[in-house]
Amino acid sequence: MQPLLVLVLFSALPVFSLSAASVDFAREVRPVLEKNCFKCHGSEKQKSGYRLDVREIALNGGETHAPNIVPGNAQKSPLLRFISGEDLEMRMPPKGDLLSPDEQGIIAAWISSGAVWPENASAQIANSTAWWSLQPLVKPVPPGQEANPIDSFIKARLAVEGWTASPSAELQTLCRRVTFDLTGLPPSPEELDSFVADKAPDAYRRLVDRLLASPRYGERWARHWLDVVHYGDTHGYDKDKPRPNSWPYRDYVIRALNDDKPYGQFVKEQIAGDVLFPGSIDGIEALGFLAAGPWDLIGHAEVPETKTDGKIARHLDRDDMVANTMGTFCATTVHCAQCHNHKFDPITQEDYYSLQAVYAAIDRTDKKYFGDEALTKKYGPLESSLLKIKAELTVLEKQAEKEAGAELLKLDAALVEARKASPAKRPEVGFHSSVSKEQEVRKWVQVELGRIEGIKRVAFAGCYDDFNKIGAGFGFPLRYKIEASDDPGFETGVHVLVDRSGEDQANPGTALQSVETQTVKAKYIRFTAMRLAPRKGDFIFALAELLVFGESGENMAKGADVTSLDSIEAGPRWARKNLTDGYYSGMEAVAGGGTVGKLESQRAELMRTAPKAETLSKLASAKAERSRVESEMKAFPEPKIAYIGAVHTGTGAFRGTGGEGGKPRPVFLLARGQVSQPGREVGPGALAALSFRPSRFSIASDAPEGARRAALAHWIADPNNPLTWRTMVNRVWQYHFGAGIVETPGDFGRNGAVPSHPELLDWLAAEFRDGGGSLKSLHRLILMSETYRQESFSRAAMEVKDSGNRLLWKQNRRKLEAEALRDAVLSASGKLDVSMGGSGWQDFIVEQPAHSPHYRYDLHDPLDAKTYRRSIYRFIVRSQTQPWMTSLDCADPSMRVDRRNESLSPLQALALLNNGFLLTQAEALSARAQSERAAPAEQLIRAFRLALSRVPSETELEELSAYMARNGLAQTCRIILNLNEFLFVD
Repeated sequence: MQPLLVLVLFSALPVFSLSAASVDFAREVRPVLEKNCFKCHGSEKQKSGYRLDVREIALNGGETHAPNIVPGNAQKSPLLRFISGEDLEMRMPPKGDLLSPDEQGIIAAWISSGAVWPENASAQIANSTAWWSLQPLVKPVPPGQEANPIDSFIKARLAVEGWTASPSAELQTLCRRVTFDLTGLPPSPEELDSFVADKAPDAYRRLVDRLLASPRYGERWARHWLDVVHYGDTHGYDKDKPRPNSWPYRDYVIRALNDDKPYGQFVKEQIAGDVLFPGSIDGIEALGFLAAGPWDLIGHAEVPETKTDGKIARHLDRDDMVANTMGTFCATTVHCAQCHNHKFDPITQEDYYSLQAVYAAIDRTDKKYFGDEALTKKYGPLESSLLKIKAELTVLEKQAEKEAGAELLKLDAALVEARKASPAKRPEVGFHSSVSKEQEVRKWVQVELGRIEGIKRVAFAGCYDDFNKIGAGFGFPLRYKIEASDDPGFETGVHVLVDRSGEDQANPGTALQSVETQTVKAKYIRFTAMRLAPRKGDFIFALAELLVFGESGENMAKGADVTSLDSIEAGPRWARKNLTDGYYSGMEAVAGGGTVGKLESQRAELMRTAPKAETLSKLASAKAERSRVESEMKAFPEPKIAYIGAVHTGTGAFRGTGGEGGKPRPVFLLARGQVSQPGREVGPGALAALSFRPSRFSIASDAPEGARRAALAHWIADPNNPLTWRTMVNRVWQYHFGAGIVETPGDFGRNGAVPSHPELLDWLAAEFRDGGGSLKSLHRLILMSETYRQESFSRAAMEVKDSGNRLLWKQNRRKLEAEALRDAVLSASGKLDVSMGGSGWQDFIVEQPAHSPHYRYDLHDPLDAKTYRRSIYRFIVRSQTQPWMTSLDCADPSMRVDRRNESLSPLQALALLNNGFLLTQAEALSARAQSERAAPAEQLIRAFRLALSRVPSETELEELSAYMARNGLAQTCRIILNLNEFLFVD
């Protein structure tokens, strides 16, 4: 009956709509809205982003159903449905009585008459774009005549308070400070002595230039950058699998910083390097930025994106890319607009989903490329061609199955039933070798037979791994041989029983392969994989079962001991002993007299004869073309692999968009951020609040997906984008002073802080932008200022008024972050390995790698020299962070860290005093000092200087000598490495 009541209401509308002047908004409509609606949709609250006191928002705004008022058409206006109670889910007001019939009639008549709303009857709201960070970047004139403009801005602000800057720090302090700031390492005693002794007026500038030219500079500042982009070497989430190919992005960042790559190019490469710099190594490796964050393996690899959970996983994946992009480069919290318009900043839901649309075609995936850019350019088209051929084959195979008709359907149904009758499935899969990066590697597994008897027949079966839906024949080698010998090393008396090493073999799936052999008596049987099975990005060898039948007809291998070149032991699925346990998943093929095997053979024969000749011909041509392209690709050298954001082509649940030629997925504006409530589709774009470029990208629907990313890259790196340049100079300032000019480096919005020195920030941003985006020039400008070179001693009067030193009347004393502290320890002990690049070192042992890896830091040997490389090269685990580093406020790789916490706790003191790494390095520092100096007193002084870059005072030397006499030099070194002076930079 409800619709009938509404019709009755609408039938009365002419009474109220004789003319536009019949309903006066201010006198009749506004009082109704104020009484019933303003509480939730007025100046204090704006539920669903909707206001009924502001003309523009009332007529056109709201997160859903907009426009809610259609002037001249009351029946098509959602507002009328809501206030009438017709829409039960959107009844307004949601509680209490509905508007009276008269009140509803007034609103209906007003809308029908054109919804005339005088401008002077609308509430006025502040201009949301009138915020400091959104204003055009204009370079101000420095307010003084200081040689360095930075000092002019700082001193002018201090003068307002009647204050003066602090004096310059001592040369020893300054040398240690700037060396740590630029390289993350302490100066050697010799370097410090040389600087202090250099009386030339440009000595400090030359020190700065030398440090900026050091390869250690890129390593130091890359660590800051990787904090911000939340880089990690594992996926995160519950399974937290390793990412063996993530490190090229880390190396790219180091290289880009050392090369002083222009910042605009640095930005563009990380968003669209493959498009804007095609074929280049940097253009590919830089895209690791898009894949730097966590990734839900289960949500992608095990749940198709047609399912709700799969849609959520992909939505969250794009959300991470968007948040990382806009937070890193523009210090904006756009992700707060995925459920509604941003509550504080002028960022709409449409802005947010337009940014998601930029990344709609890409996923996190491994990408092959070459050190030779020319090869990369040639390889790319071949990859694309192969993708198209495989997509064509998929279509043709489906067509062939359709043409095979009812007989195929009958066979498939019979196969399903036959497999149901197979033996009970067990968790054991088989034997699995270690993963290899190369295919032409020999891997072997062998069985020690329980008794020596004439061997008449051998049989073997491939694995069926249903994890990630890989399927039958998982890991079965392309080429192999089987040998027998009495020599466990197979160096003498070797008999070849089966030799299939001459050419690639078809994968047998899980069907048991049985081979009659010459009669040979031997104690050992060895199965050698000559060419490994390809997997995604690597190669493996797996075998479910090996059977050996003697003259008695019994399987002599059952229960026998198994050895191998290597093995992944991840029971119960993978273990050497599985090879002879008498079970393999292919046993179903021989169940019931071989029913499954026979049916599979019949199906294969049917598919060779039943489809139309034209279809079979096309299939044969496509397969031949696939073989040709694959053969051409095999002629290339071994490619490099980087884990990046790119179009992914896969199978099963994680198919990606490669099969559709990289066509972007449609992105919809989601009501309340729910994938189950898609609204209208949106195209690619950025923030409408900034007008220096169009915020919606004009890109043809059939354009390559990279055009979207290129448009965003140009938008962010535009010289007129005020956020980009302010954001980066603020980050650099923060790492030199301990706090940015804006204390919230990841949020330049209304929820963040305002600049302590806004004119200085703009001057630096404009100088950085106009100077070509040279980070090294920016460093040099800051470091050469008197402001940076101030001493860090406190002054009571200023401490009272400005305890946080926001006005920079002194330099800030800063605690070394975890990585710098660890590297400083290694530098002092002489154990630091400065080898650059490559896969990360691991200070843990992995347990259960096949499923959810357990990263056991407690099992690591602190004397393992492979872990003495710089901390930037550490393999970073998301789910189980390194305990010692975490206690020292190391960044959490699962989240973006714009500014690290800096805490002091008893736990840190205990970790620094008792951790195995510190204990072994204290021993190493002691050994180094003893090797470099003869007398005990000189050894103590040397150890002190290596750690603190200075000679101990008489009092310090006396106390430490007494301690050394009681406890030895190693224990004294342990104390030195725990001194505050070692842990902090003045």
